[in-house]
Parts: sequence; structure tokens; C-alpha cells
Amino acid sequence: MKIDGKSYKTIWFENNLVKIIDQTKLPHKFVIKDLKTVKDSINAIKTMEVRGAPLIGATAAYGLVLSIIENNDLSFLKKSSEELIASRPTAINLKWAVDRMIKKLNGINEKDILKIALDEAKAIKDEDEKFCKNIGLNGLKIIEEIYAKKKGTVNILTHCNAGWLATIDWGTATSPIYHAHQKGIKVHVWVDETRPRNQGANLTSYELNEEGISNTVITDNAGGILMQRGQVDMCIVGTDRTLSNGDVCNKIGTYLKALSAKDNNVPFYVALPSSTIDWSIKDHKQIPIEERNSEELSHVEGIDENNKIKKVRIYPQKSKSLNLAFDVTPAKLVTGLITEKGICEASEKGLKGLFK
Repeated sequence: MKIDGKSYKTIWFENNLVKIIDQTKLPHKFVIKDLKTVKDSINAIKTMEVRGAPLIGATAAYGLVLSIIENNDLSFLKKSSEELIASRPTAINLKWAVDRMIKKLNGINEKDILKIALDEAKAIKDEDEKFCKNIGLNGLKIIEEIYAKKKGTVNILTHCNAGWLATIDWGTATSPIYHAHQKGIKVHVWVDETRPRNQGANLTSYELNEEGISNTVITDNAGGILMQRGQVDMCIVGTDRTLSNGDVCNKIGTYLKALSAKDNNVPFYVALPSSTIDWSIKDHKQIPIEERNSEELSHVEGIDENNKIKKVRIYPQKSKSLNLAFDVTPAKLVTGLITEKGICEASEKGLKGLFK
């Protein structure tokens, strides 16, 4: 997708360096950052310079490439893989990508290992881009049906950032929106600001603006009243881990949107590539829910009158805060799962019908 009219991917390899868009600087500054070592990759994931389950997975894959460049030793590669997996525990794509890389590199000699690692990391990146494009084409059908029935602008509510900045290109939840826009269908997006890191306001609205798509940033708790008023035709969100039974783990606040949608008969869809499916567990209580630094809640960051990024405290000095990064939406609240292979019901039967 585009920034200032120029097409970008979120990650690429160039001159033995991994290049990323530093998302902690958006929307106020556009910065391309070099990752030189595996530690740089780990830090980029931890600090959310890169974020979004698919992009985290690709960054981890390229992190192992950097590990090999840095120290072509199997013990160092193993240590690097363990540290990458531990860097953000909730998104399953991270472990999936690392496991896929290690499986591919197992038994490869030192002479060939870098080339094979590079090829596999690129394959992971290219595959995600293709999957996200197909998610968009499949989800487009839903938007087309609503548009044909309504004969007017389709209002879509989304949460957090499941846009192209969270993937390699196209995004998951935004991909159907981008395809609809390119086809001339009028869409308007209600963008949850998504506290505490404001990925909706800072990233989703930013990228929609760059593509010329109508959008309005709303507080996280405004979705319910908009649904009551009939101003939301459908919800589309992403997911960091989808269990085989259809339960969806996504950015904190997704569950509350799904409850509001159910109460107001608004379709609630989840868009995901198959790399986000966790086939190993069926009980959402087994999902490791990341608890992030409380400072993300107690402080806000923005740009001041001197065009400098500034952080300020908004809580009383003695106040404590709990910063859970994700929640789980039960399958019963999900209208359907939009995947690269098609749309299915949020259930083991539905998922196995597409992928097993």
C-alpha cells in the first residue's frame, strides 16, 4: 500500500540488513529503520516498532537470518529462536514462523544455511502478502452484498490495527475494505482509537487516509451506541491467535465489540491468515495473555506545538494500572472467519472444512 503516494512493504531485506517502518514514530514521523542483529529484531518486536501477528512472524524469520549472519553457529541460532519466541507470547505467528525456519534449516551445512534461511524468510513474507490479498477478495463479497442491499455507503467498524502495517501488505481486516474501495464501492470506517497504544488512531486512520478512504476515529466505547443507532453495517477485526474451536484472541476490547454487535444484530467478522490458527489448544485459558508495561496506560504520547514527540503522565502519581494487551472473543459471537481460502463459521468444523 502507499505512504505519500509511494508503495511500501512493512519489511524487506537489503544489503545484509532488515529494513522496517518504525511504527512507534507513526503517524507523526515516517522513519525506515535498519535491523542489524537478532537483538535488534527482538527489540523491534518487544517495543512494537513492528507489530501485528503476521508482521511479527516475518520479523522473527528475518531475525534468524540476521542471527546466521552474526554468528553461524547452531547453538546461537537455537538461543536466538528461543529469545524471539519469548519476545511477545500471545501472537502465534511468531512461534509458527520461528518453528518453520528452524525446521527448514535443520541439518543444513554452514555453506548453504544463509541462502536457505533468506529464501524461507522471503517465502514467509511473500506468502503472507498473497494470503492477505486473498482475504480481501473473499471479504469483498460480504461488503458487496451489504452495498447491493443498502444501495449506499457501507459503514464498517474495526478495532486496533489489522491493516497493511500489521502484515506485509493489504492487511487482514482492512484488505476487504481496500478491495471494495478499489472497486468503487463507497465505504466508511469507524476506527476505534484502541487504548492504550492507540493503534487505531495512529495507524489504521493513518493508512486509510493515505489510501483516500473515508474514516472517523472514535473512542473505544463509542461502538455500542453507533450500533444501536444503526450506523454500523458490519464489524471486521483481526486476530493474534485463533483456536481450532473458533475462539479468537485479539487486541483488548475486541470482546466488548463482539458483545455489542451480537446485541444489535450487527455481523461480526474476523479476518486471518491460516498462520494465525493455533491447532494445538482448544481452551482459551491456555493462551498466554501478554501483560505490558503499565506506563502505556499512565502516559500518553503525542506531538507538541514545536513538532516534537512528547510523553506526558495522565494518571495520579500513586495510581496503579493493569495493562492486559489481549482478550478472547468466544466463537459463538463471531459471524464468520475470513481466511485466504474462503469464509467459514467460527468452529472446528468450519476451520477443518477449509484447512484439513
